[in-house]
Amino acid sequence: MSPIPPTKSRRIGRPLAPLTLTPDERGTLERWARRPTTGQSLALRARIVLRCADGISNLAVADELGVGRPTVGQGRQRFLRDGLPGLADLPRAGAPRRITDAQVEQVIAKTLEETPPDATHWSTRGLARTVGLSQTAVSRIWRAFGLQPHRTESFTLSSDPLFVDKVRDVVALYLDPPERAVVFCVDEKTQIQALNRPQPVLPLLPGTPARRSHDDQRHGTPSRFAALTLPTGEVVGSLRPRHRTQEFQAFRDRLDTTVPANLAVHLVLDHDAIHQALPVQRWLGKHPRCALHFTPTSASWLNLVERWFAELTTKKLPRSAHRSVKERESDIEAWIAAWNDHPRPYVWVKTADQILAALANYCKRISNSGHYIGAHHDRVE
Repeated sequence: MSPIPPTKSRRIGRPLAPLTLTPDERGTLERWARRPTTGQSLALRARIVLRCADGISNLAVADELGVGRPTVGQGRQRFLRDGLPGLADLPRAGAPRRITDAQVEQVIAKTLEETPPDATHWSTRGLARTVGLSQTAVSRIWRAFGLQPHRTESFTLSSDPLFVDKVRDVVALYLDPPERAVVFCVDEKTQIQALNRPQPVLPLLPGTPARRSHDDQRHGTPSRFAALTLPTGEVVGSLRPRHRTQEFQAFRDRLDTTVPANLAVHLVLDHDAIHQALPVQRWLGKHPRCALHFTPTSASWLNLVERWFAELTTKKLPRSAHRSVKERESDIEAWIAAWNDHPRPYVWVKTADQILAALANYCKRISNSGHYIGAHHDRVE
């Protein structure tokens, strides 16, 4: 009796519908699958459809991606039925929306166009009482539209007729300084008061910040001249009793002596009167290696030494106590020496065209700004 031949294995169930992709669909799915910002569920469905389009069975795709076979089948069916939009996450069930578009519009309009009768700006609770919503609802609407009525930011408009030329001059000096030259950013911080606390400063404790008396004893207000060296970040400083042309000339001469005779000297300055006095112009005529570069009026943000003065103000001056100008001078000189031991240069990265474009865009956002040459806003720095 002849043996019974073995039966051939066959697939049980309905045959799978063919899945083909156009070049655009494949490109979109590949971007979804590899982009880090894509949701995990969408990225998984994109990989499923890509592997299924390669002719691989649902079971093999499930084993390869580490998911269940029904997950692969659902991903395939969603794409065959709705295309790429079918792979997006479906809306989840939840409570019906209770705040209408008209109420949202009312909150935004009142926030931007009106003020309460008893204040200069709206609070969430005050606006909630006015529009008949909860404080939480108003807070959510403000967050969604980026509204913060309690905050204000400052800006300064420059009316300098040579604003563009001066910006290009100073920025070019930062980005591409001339060879065989030393660049200094120079400015003065006036009215640095030597203050002493009548009572000892209480130290920092767990749960309690450091405390100091609100009153103080004043022992003089000298001025601090400083020059930030590019690109090393080292600082040359000098404390002067007054803020006059004579003091500036003495500091300028000190800078001149620190630079070797075979190098040119470039100074970035603001439009202070002491920087443009007649004695300064005469001195420049006798020292051709020195050149002055002026920042536009109302544009001190263009002078990098202002950034260093900000560090001095925030890290040293507020919590210091001194019984005399000499004591404060010694303390600040020690701080500058510590800075120069490990200088941190400020690197300018924006080109003049980028700065001017940013300022022009800001001018378009504020009212009555079309006649100004340029503008400055804290966020541009």
